[in-house]
Amino acid sequence: MMWRILIIALYAFLLAPLVVVLIVSFDTRPYLSFPPATFSLGSYSAVLHDAGFRSAALLSLVIGIVSAGLSLLLGTAVSFALARGRIPGRQALQWLFLSPMLVPHIVLAVGLMMTLQPLGLLDTVSGLILAHIGITLPYTTRIISSGMAALDRETEQAAMLHGATLWQTVRRVTLPALRPSLVAAGLIAFLFSFDEAVIALFIAGDKATTLPLAIYKYIQFRTDPQVAALSVLVVLVSAIPVLVIERNISLKRALGA
Repeated sequence: MMWRILIIALYAFLLAPLVVVLIVSFDTRPYLSFPPATFSLGSYSAVLHDAGFRSAALLSLVIGIVSAGLSLLLGTAVSFALARGRIPGRQALQWLFLSPMLVPHIVLAVGLMMTLQPLGLLDTVSGLILAHIGITLPYTTRIISSGMAALDRETEQAAMLHGATLWQTVRRVTLPALRPSLVAAGLIAFLFSFDEAVIALFIAGDKATTLPLAIYKYIQFRTDPQVAALSVLVVLVSAIPVLVIERNISLKRALGA
C-alpha cells in the first residue's frame, strides 16, 4: 500500500507542471498567471492561425519524417552489418555508433556546428536533417540491434535451406519479424527529432526555424497563454508515438531495457 501511495505521489509530482500548463492555456489574460481568470479557446485559435508557428511546425514535421526515415534505413543497415557481418572490431564499432547517446547534447551541438559551418550547411534544412540523423541514429541502431538479438536464427536458416536467397530471407522472414522494432525505432527517431531544441539553437536560424526554436524565440519577448497552448499541442503530438510504441511493443522493450 505504501509503495502504491509513493508511486501515485511521484506521478502527481511529474505531471503537475503539465496540468498547470494545460489549465493556464485556457486563460484569456495577455500574460501567464495561475489560476486563470476566465476560460477560453482563444489561445489555441491564435496559435493555429499564427503563420510563424505553422511554418515552424511544418518544417519540424518534414525534418522529423525525413531524418527518422533516413536514420531508420542507416540504423537497419548498421544493425545487420554488426549482427550478421564478420567485421573486425565489431564491439568497438557498436560502441562508436552508440557513443552520441553518452555525450551531452550541447557538446554534440557545438561539434555539429563546427562541422557544418565550413560546409555552408548552417541555417539550412539539409544541415538540420544531417544533425538530426546524427542524434537519432544511435537510438535506431540500438532498438533494431536489440530486435535482431531476439530473433530466432533457425527460422532464417530454414528459409535458406528450402531455397530462399539471402535477399528473399531478409525480405520475407527477417524484416517481418523485425517490424515491431522497426516501427518503434522510426517513431522514437521522429520524436527525438521533432522535440530537439538544443541542436536547433546552434544550427538553425531565421531561414530554417524549427518549432522548438520558434517557441524559444517567442518566450524571449512574450509570455502569454499562447505559448502554454502551443506547449500543450507539442506534448500531444509527442505523446502519439509513445502511445503507439507502448501499445504495440512496450517502450521498455523498444529501448532495449
